[in-house]
Amino acid sequence: MKSRVSNLWEQVRASFWFVPALMALSAAALSMVTLMIDGRPQLVGEDSGWFWSGEPQGARDMLTTIAGSMITVAGIAFSITIVALTLAANQFGPRLLRSFMRDTGNQVVLGTFVATFIYCLLVLRVVRGGDGASFVPHLSITVAVVLAIASIGVLVYFIHHVSVSLQVENLAAGIASELSEVIENMFPEKLGTSPSETGKEIFLVPDSVDDKVVVPAARRSGYLQAIENESLLAFAQQHDLVLCLHCAPGEFIREGGALLSAWPAERYRDELDADVAAMFVIGRHRTPTQDVNYPLQQLVSIAVRALSPGINDPFSAITCIDWIGNGLRQLAERRIPSRFRLDGNGCLRVIAPPLTFAEVAEVALNQIRQFGAGHVAVMLRLLEAIESNGQRAERPEDRAALIQHAHWILNEVKRAGHQSRDLETVERLYRKVIEALSGESTNQTEEAGTTPSERA
Repeated sequence: MKSRVSNLWEQVRASFWFVPALMALSAAALSMVTLMIDGRPQLVGEDSGWFWSGEPQGARDMLTTIAGSMITVAGIAFSITIVALTLAANQFGPRLLRSFMRDTGNQVVLGTFVATFIYCLLVLRVVRGGDGASFVPHLSITVAVVLAIASIGVLVYFIHHVSVSLQVENLAAGIASELSEVIENMFPEKLGTSPSETGKEIFLVPDSVDDKVVVPAARRSGYLQAIENESLLAFAQQHDLVLCLHCAPGEFIREGGALLSAWPAERYRDELDADVAAMFVIGRHRTPTQDVNYPLQQLVSIAVRALSPGINDPFSAITCIDWIGNGLRQLAERRIPSRFRLDGNGCLRVIAPPLTFAEVAEVALNQIRQFGAGHVAVMLRLLEAIESNGQRAERPEDRAALIQHAHWILNEVKRAGHQSRDLETVERLYRKVIEALSGESTNQTEEAGTTPSERA
């Protein structure tokens, strides 16, 4: 349930309607409160110098002016937002639109204009004029004027915020912050108990699904956004089953496709299919709720587009590489949970798809290396990111993966046909990286007749 709620909250945050709707409801509640106070003269004195004073017609004109201007400014703000989204889609790719849509600043700005408009309308309906029956809500009109003044400041902020948010440095930093949050939430949290903590042996996974294994099918097509890990573990323990997941968050699931295998078959009943399917959250698009690769691929997308011949902006790619390296460093310091998940009694219950540092590093580095081979500065920054990660990586398999990527980078640079001076610079940094990761000099490895990556 926790994963489903987190995924739902992530979708709500990425919508333009949620925050403005809350602010509109708050404006309606505020109008009720101020009008109630205005209806009690003993609470608010009309002669107070802080409150708006005027005739009913003046009150109507004031509220009408504020309401009309707010809806006009709201339309302008929506237009600016659409233009910003169009520029972002063309410059950084359509997958980055979600980052702009979930921007709280943009949502608050739109909500401020809409809330002020609604507040003025609700106050305007109670203004009455005439002999003996006039009513002018002085406090409510004063609040409307204050909201109008605040809206001017919000408009200035909005123009500045849109200009800043389109800068690649801020965009990359925002995605990197999201990546750091995903790593922080996923890897310290374990599902069940790791076998290494209980002294259990590594369990064997069936290579194929035979007639003894039941395979529940997906009810719809789409991307797997989240898995109810705690509920899945409790389900397996309740029915005394072992569940082997066939998919991981971020993968595309086709209707009728296998979600997991369950055995022994005699303990699984067909009526449990609905309960199992409900633990898999499937939607139209990917979300970073449990998908570490998704924010990484967003950064890679920006870098690859920047390296395209039509844009040719290696400095933006370097910015993305810096943040990608920062995320990989954070991941290298975390313990990767075992794919075998046990319940509190030490019994095997869930076998999850393996997620390794090497797989994440391939997602983060491969495409940038392939598209950036013609830019020496980009290749050098990739090697620097690998060296920095190697200083934090303690697992030998992680260091071996980084060594392999360094070797591929050197080969890409050699095939690109750069000047000898540029090639010497790359080779010098490559040797430094290999020595830092392997603990031995490149001369020793060359004398042995193998490359450092082959020895790893």
